[in-house]
Amino acid sequence: MQKVYLDNAATTQVRDEVITKMQQALGEFYGNPSSTHSFGRSAKTAIEKARKTIAKYLNAHPAEIIFTSGGTEADNMILRCAVRDLGVKTIITSKIEHHAVLHTAQELEKEYGITLLFVDLDESGNPDITHLKKLLGHNDSKKLVSLMHVNNELGNIIDVNLIAQLCKDAGALFHSDTVQSVGHFNWDLAENPIDFLTAAAHKFHGPKGIGFAFVRRNSGLKPLIVGGSQERGFRAGTEPFHNIVGLEEAFIASYENLEVEKKFVSDLKKYFVEKIKNEIPEVEFNGLSGDLDKSTYTLTNVRLPFDAQKSLMLLFHLDLKGIACSKGSACQSGSAKGSHVLSEILSDEELSKPSLRFSFSKYNTKEELDYTIQVLKEFAEN
Repeated sequence: MQKVYLDNAATTQVRDEVITKMQQALGEFYGNPSSTHSFGRSAKTAIEKARKTIAKYLNAHPAEIIFTSGGTEADNMILRCAVRDLGVKTIITSKIEHHAVLHTAQELEKEYGITLLFVDLDESGNPDITHLKKLLGHNDSKKLVSLMHVNNELGNIIDVNLIAQLCKDAGALFHSDTVQSVGHFNWDLAENPIDFLTAAAHKFHGPKGIGFAFVRRNSGLKPLIVGGSQERGFRAGTEPFHNIVGLEEAFIASYENLEVEKKFVSDLKKYFVEKIKNEIPEVEFNGLSGDLDKSTYTLTNVRLPFDAQKSLMLLFHLDLKGIACSKGSACQSGSAKGSHVLSEILSDEELSKPSLRFSFSKYNTKEELDYTIQVLKEFAEN
C-alpha cells in the first residue's frame, strides 16, 4: 500500500535541514536566553538573529516580529489586545475565517460588548469590497478589520494591499491571518500598510508550536501574557530556542527556494485539477480552489458526486488506502460538525455531497496524485 500525504494545509513535513538545526540547538545551546552568562547569551544572540532574518525577508523592522506558540496565539493576542489596549469597539470580519479569529471575535463581543460585523461574501467566498467600504463607515467607533489572506479551506486569495489601504484611509486597523501564505508568498511590509499579520512555522516545513506575529511599531499593544520581560516585554515566558532556530531555518529555505518550489507545487496542482476533471467528470471545485490564477497553488477543495451513504465511508476508505487528506480544516478533526466555511457558500444540496481538501508540497509527486485519483475513481464506480 502506498502512503500519500496530501494534507499539507494542516501541517507540513519538516525539512531535513531544519531537524539538523534543531538537534544542534538542543544539544549545544541549552542556556536560558534570559541568562547573562555565555550559555544564555549564545541562545539570545541566535534568537535575535532569527528575528532579524524574518524581518529582512518581510521588509519589516526586527522589533515588529514577536515570537508566539503559533498562529492561534498570535491571532488571539492581536484581536484581544486591540480591543483592550487600542480602544477598538467594532470588529469587521467574515464568517469563513479560521476559528482562531472567528471564535475570538465572538468571545470579545460577549466580554467587552464590542460590535461584531460580518462582510458579505460572493458565491465563491470572496469578501464584497463594496460592502466592506460600507461597514467601515458604519459608525464612528474605532474599528479593526480581520480577513485572512489565503483561506485555509478554499484557497481563495484576497487583495490584502487593497484592503489594507481601504482600512488606512478609513482610520481602521487591519489584521490578516496569513498562516497559509507566509512562506509561500512574498511580502513587503514597508509597502503594504497592514497593521498586523500572523504566521506558523509548521505550515512551511518547520516545527509545530512556534510562530510569530508582525505588530507594526508604535501600535500601542500591550502584553497578553505577563510574568517576564521576554520578547522585549511583549510576551512573557522562556523562549523555545530550538523551535525559533527551526522556524528561521524553514523560513530561509522557503524563501530561498520559493520560485522553484512554487513552480513545482503549482504544476502538481494543475496536474491534479486537470486529471480529476478528466477521470471524474462530475467533480466540482469549492470556492475558487480549481482556478489556478485566483487561488493558492498549495491546495484545492473538491466536491465529489457521491451519495450520502458512500460519503460516510470516503475518508475511512482513503485512509485504508494510505491517503491523507482533509474533510475540512485539521482544527475541526474529531468534530461531527461540517465545515463552517463550506456551509456559508454552498447550498444544502451541494453540502450533501462530500468535499475534500487536497493540499500539496514539494514532497509530493505526480505518481502519488495518479494513485489518489485512481482510488477515488474506483470508489465512485463500486
